[in-house]
Amino acid sequence: MSLKSAIAKPYAQAVTKAVMKRAMDPEATQAAVLKELVRFGGDTSFGRQHRIHSVQSHADLVQAVPLRDYEGFKPYIDRLKFGEEDVLWPGKPLYLCKTSGTTSGAKYIPITKESLPNHIGSARRALLAYIAHSGKADFLDGKMIFLQGSPVLDKSVHIPSGRLSGIVANHVPAYLLKNRMPSYATNTIDDWETKVEAIVGETMKADMRLISGIPAWVQMYFERLLARTGKANVKEVFPNFSLFVYGGVNYAPYRSRMEKLIGGSVPSVELFPASEGFIAYQDKGNEEGLLLVLDNGIYYGFLPVGPGDPSPSEKGRGVVPLSIAEVELNKQYALVLYTNAGLWGYEIGDTVKFVSLSPPRIVVTGRTKHFTSAFGEHVIVEEVEGALKDAMTAMPCEVAEFTVAPQLAPANGLPYHEWSIEFAAPPAEMARFATLLDEALQRRNVYYKDLITGKVLQPLIIRSLPRGAFTTWMKARGMNDAQSKVPRLANDRRYVEGL
Repeated sequence: MSLKSAIAKPYAQAVTKAVMKRAMDPEATQAAVLKELVRFGGDTSFGRQHRIHSVQSHADLVQAVPLRDYEGFKPYIDRLKFGEEDVLWPGKPLYLCKTSGTTSGAKYIPITKESLPNHIGSARRALLAYIAHSGKADFLDGKMIFLQGSPVLDKSVHIPSGRLSGIVANHVPAYLLKNRMPSYATNTIDDWETKVEAIVGETMKADMRLISGIPAWVQMYFERLLARTGKANVKEVFPNFSLFVYGGVNYAPYRSRMEKLIGGSVPSVELFPASEGFIAYQDKGNEEGLLLVLDNGIYYGFLPVGPGDPSPSEKGRGVVPLSIAEVELNKQYALVLYTNAGLWGYEIGDTVKFVSLSPPRIVVTGRTKHFTSAFGEHVIVEEVEGALKDAMTAMPCEVAEFTVAPQLAPANGLPYHEWSIEFAAPPAEMARFATLLDEALQRRNVYYKDLITGKVLQPLIIRSLPRGAFTTWMKARGMNDAQSKVPRLANDRRYVEGL
């Protein structure tokens, strides 16, 4: 054990204990965050327009600030792009984080001096929580790889812009720099397929212990690594690989394929990072849910959502988000953020449910605009991912990627849900697997079951795609990088037609 890992253990215990103490009093912790946001945000253009200085409580806040999605914030963001100061937060942002929008094309989210520690510090907390809970810190003694966007920023306008992971890469703590891979030069490669080959070349002989990234892209890295080395699994290449850190998507659909590539299971830590702020992280390996980051620059609103509901901002001004003190277990909420990056009443687009209130832990259930309800069924991401997991348990197979869309006007027969699936290892009987999948979805969504039994829909149909189909499709859409994710659901065929 090195000095670094020896010191890390008591430090991790101390930090995690302090975080948990604040998490066990969520109402007071969030009230302190709100007070700080009001103090800084009142003397801005947005603050004066919405009388932020007069806000003293959650009720005042939701009365003063209407809900907005990115389109509602875009006029303010445009003013930041032209160099205007004190628009949403005092001064100018350090960066504009470029991210892909569901309906808005590219989005530019401000990152301020005050909000940057939320992104960096929360990720650090997640690793410290793992050390505190598991007692294992050996991964600090070897190499770590973070599959991420380019750290090269666009400085052609008043504020530098880039992908979140690229921005954060410019702020890696000094104590991690020697351990971190790949090199800066490799990280700057734009084309993902070229980049992953370069990463394989740099890392294949390293003592890799921590690997982090979106599962789909880590999967591609593993496949290229094994093809280059001729090894049977990743454990043969990296015998000391001991921690997988991931975020952005549910790991369950990828798990069987990933464990086959790895050569077994390894401990993992799930993160819930977003360009708008670092929301939550897995703080205990044996408990469901991600610990909500309550004390680091984000005040939360939780908008109850039900089957068929429009997105929050589409409902109108009378809709009021709940505070952390008002939420209940196992109910769906759309996340609303108020942050020290200058986002006020911002609809992030994710839906969550609480699996614990003391401390507050959540699971991500989907996206407000990613659902299938062409026939009134309102199937959400949580349900399709859960149904796929059930079917894969009943009939083992390996799924590389998938997406679901309605087929409204088939050439023959009733409409249906079309599942486009790229199998790494197909099920033994595709027809039986489709039946198992349909039955699993019916168990999870009673509205879908009623449509099937009522002969409004026929059971789902699987369209099996060749290997590499999703990678090619993502590249064609300009989303061929380590931060892009395949949309799980749509209420039309805008995604699947491209496939």
